[in-house]
Amino acid sequence: MPVPDSSDLTPRQRRAAAALLGGPATAVAGLARRFAAEGHELALVGGSVRDVFLGRRHGDLDLATDARPGEARTIAAGWADTIWDTGIEFGTVGLRKGSLVCEITTYRSEQYRPESRKPAQVAYGPSLEADLARRDFTVNAIAARLPSLEIIDPFGGMRDLRAKVLRTPGSPEDSFSDDALRMLRAARFAAQLGFTVVPEVQAAMTAMAGRLSVVSAERIAAELTKLICSPGPDGPVRGTRVLVDTGVAEQILPEVPQLRLEVDEHFRHKDVYQHTLTVLARATTLEAAYGLENDLVVRLAALLHDIGKLTTRRVLPDGRVTFHHHEAAGAAMARDRLSALRFPSAVVSGVSGLVALHLRFHGYGEAGWTDSAVRRYVRDAGPLLARLHVLTRADCTTRNKAKALRLERTYDDLERRIKALSAQEEFDKIRPDLNGTEIMEALDIPPGPLVGQAKRFLLEQRMEHGPLGRDRAGQALRRWAEARGLDVPDPPDTPPAEG
Repeated sequence: MPVPDSSDLTPRQRRAAAALLGGPATAVAGLARRFAAEGHELALVGGSVRDVFLGRRHGDLDLATDARPGEARTIAAGWADTIWDTGIEFGTVGLRKGSLVCEITTYRSEQYRPESRKPAQVAYGPSLEADLARRDFTVNAIAARLPSLEIIDPFGGMRDLRAKVLRTPGSPEDSFSDDALRMLRAARFAAQLGFTVVPEVQAAMTAMAGRLSVVSAERIAAELTKLICSPGPDGPVRGTRVLVDTGVAEQILPEVPQLRLEVDEHFRHKDVYQHTLTVLARATTLEAAYGLENDLVVRLAALLHDIGKLTTRRVLPDGRVTFHHHEAAGAAMARDRLSALRFPSAVVSGVSGLVALHLRFHGYGEAGWTDSAVRRYVRDAGPLLARLHVLTRADCTTRNKAKALRLERTYDDLERRIKALSAQEEFDKIRPDLNGTEIMEALDIPPGPLVGQAKRFLLEQRMEHGPLGRDRAGQALRRWAEARGLDVPDPPDTPPAEG
């Protein structure tokens, strides 16, 4: 979709812009008339305008006004179905009308304390232009007045949309001093939109990356989530490169830039950082085949799967490089890092679980597995199995085409065996052949740790031999108990021995 040049919008270009904005503007036309009737301005701003010109689907609408928050709430009360004012102390009122969600924010011009992520005070601005000056990037500093749809673009946002670049309205140092999270937003928009961060903004990110220490872990995790879940194989990789190249990653995910391990002159091991980006890109293309889409757990696991190599790297006397047990070390490191960033516990456990399991498949290719080993693979993966398929396949990277094809076919074979065994035994329902009550009756023991040990033994028997049935399971259980010196009663249907 062509983007009109903002340097001198002609009447024809303004009409074209108005046509593009007609959809979202029509949705809030009634609201705009209410504000105008009360003598107040209302404008579409930020991502709502940017996405229209980029041809992207717009979601919630961002609006700005000169009305104070209380006035905005009163004016909107007769139009909106629902109003919430949890952000009213910061100048924002939320609205819902049908399926449409809007946020109206009073023009602002606050200054931030250098040591804090919070403004020194919420100061309301004098004009729409002044409000646009405090926004993060020029492409988000475009507005459309309502209801006229006059385009307000004082900082060349249209020009930068056309050039696909990210630039700040004023100096990037001032912008990042106001809100350090904007450095992460630069990487996120590069990932989502495919834009390039201009050199002066990159330089400011490098110089000011340390200021991210004042940003909450939750806000950082939210931006990382949006970055890593960007669409297409290029988006997450592009965003990660911006973080690493500017030094921002050192502040929030230091393990990733540290993967740029020195490769020896004989190339005895891969460039781990480049390999990681390749795995991340491959995972984003493979996930759809397994019913996954923009999957945060898969993508974080792809990004972090080899970080254990940082602590397990060893150079042998013959010059070879090894990373023994890096999957276990990496699982613990991933858990610690994601926990520190306050990711949800399900995400933390899922990612660390995948990192711990990501090398398991290679034992299959080397020696072949028994049915019990395949069962154990599925059992250990549990609900992560589909994600493990994606990560394992993505991690099979090699320039040797014959080896790559062999790995692919080997994993195809493993998946076929899993499906066959799953159809036969319904892996997701695997349980010991006897439950706790039946174990206590068979061994004549009370509840306690011994029951749990017996259940684990029977589960191992089930994994090793498949379904046993009650009789065979009972026999195996009694042999197990006798071997531990327990006084095991005879089975109920066994006649007593003759005296």
